[in-house]
Amino acid sequence: MFFVRTENFQQFIRYYPVITALAAIHIILFIMTEVIPLNVFQEIKAFLLGNNYLVQVEGEYWRLFTPIFLHLSLTHVVFNTFSLVLFGPALEVMLGKVKFILAYLFMGIIGNVFTLFVGPLLMSHAGASGAIFGMFGLYLYLSFFRRDLIDHQSRQVILVIIVVSLVMTFTGANINVYAHLFGLIAGVALGPIVFGNK
Repeated sequence: MFFVRTENFQQFIRYYPVITALAAIHIILFIMTEVIPLNVFQEIKAFLLGNNYLVQVEGEYWRLFTPIFLHLSLTHVVFNTFSLVLFGPALEVMLGKVKFILAYLFMGIIGNVFTLFVGPLLMSHAGASGAIFGMFGLYLYLSFFRRDLIDHQSRQVILVIIVVSLVMTFTGANINVYAHLFGLIAGVALGPIVFGNK
């Protein structure tokens, strides 16, 4: 079963350094920008935030990358970080550290790129959801095309998680639907590249 965590804290850090670093960035940035009332941290938040207008009109293209690490509510950072810690380790092990982080960032950026092209011009956004849904997309690819790499129980779990997550995407408030959908699609499309065809 891919998604059962039995490691203690020190083992988790040692086995999954990329996941650990990403989770730490989520938490540290959230505390800085949403908990500590300092102007400098609000300036950092403004610099990292995704904003279609500032990308398209002002050419601030880093905003296609930086929102992946920024979260604007406790619920958002907890959900995304928990999902990363639960579903990321198996992928980090299967892909290796470098390939995993490149895939993760690529899927997150794709979600933000499509948010730019499809979303409203004045839309602002933040969160790792595009990359998280990208991980779901990788698992979706494994579930249908590389069943030799994923056990039956894990397939069942991930399919249920994807369905529930998609329902929440379309029924929840203040959710970047574009990042979720295109992150998922990017993960499926990236599957044969990073895992290969059997």
